[in-house]
Amino acid sequence: MRKIQLVLMILIVCGSAYAAGTVKEEHPGVDALEAVARLKDGNKRYVENDTLHPNQVKTRREEVAGGQHPFAIILGCADSRVPPEIIFDQGLGDLFVNRVAGNIIDDALLGSMEYAVEHLGVRLIVVLGHEKCGAVAATLSGGAVPGHIGSLVDAIRPALIAWKKEFGDTPALDNLVRLNVSHVVDQLKSSEPILHEFVKEGKLAVVGARYDLDDGTVEFITPMASEEKKAGE
Repeated sequence: MRKIQLVLMILIVCGSAYAAGTVKEEHPGVDALEAVARLKDGNKRYVENDTLHPNQVKTRREEVAGGQHPFAIILGCADSRVPPEIIFDQGLGDLFVNRVAGNIIDDALLGSMEYAVEHLGVRLIVVLGHEKCGAVAATLSGGAVPGHIGSLVDAIRPALIAWKKEFGDTPALDNLVRLNVSHVVDQLKSSEPILHEFVKEGKLAVVGARYDLDDGTVEFITPMASEEKKAGE
C-alpha cells in the first residue's frame, strides 16, 4: 500500500496523465549503450567548453509539456556544484534526475526511479558520485552529526565497513566516494521487485560514475555487465 501511494504521488507531482490502473506509456527507451555514449559526448563538450545547450528552447519546452521521454536516470548528489544537465550538456526532458546528499537511495528515490523505468522506458541508471563529497567525508570522520544528517551517514557507512573488512585500514576520501557509488549500484541492481527484474531480463543497466570538481570530467567507474549490454534491445 505504501509503494502504491508513493507512485501516485510521483504521478501527481510530475503532472503525468497516468492514474492507478492505467496502461503504462508505450515508448521505446534509448539503448543503454547509446545513452552512455550521449552522456560521455555531452561531458566531453562541457569539459572542452564547447557546449551545445541542446533542448533548451521554446519549441522543446512546448514539446515536452505533452510528455517526457528521458534517455537516462541520474542518481546524483545534491551538491550545488554537480548539476547533471550542465555537466552532461543536456536539456529539457533528456535526464530523469534524482539528487540527494551522498547519492544514496531510500524508498522514495527507488519509487521515483521505478516509475522512470517502468512507465517511461528508461534503460540506464547512472549513480553519480563526486570528488570531495561532504556526506562521504562526514561518514569517514566518524564523529557525531546533527539532526537528520545522520541518516545520510548511516546509508554510507556500510561502504566504509566493507572497505575496512577487506583492507583493514581507513580509506582515503576518494576511495570511499568510489566504493559508495559501487555500493549503491549494487543496491539498485538487487532492488525488488522492479529494478532487479529489469536488470535480470537485460532491459536495464546500472552503472557508477565519479565527477571531478576541478576539471569537470565524468569517469565511469563500474563496467556494464555482459547481460546489461543488451539493455534496451
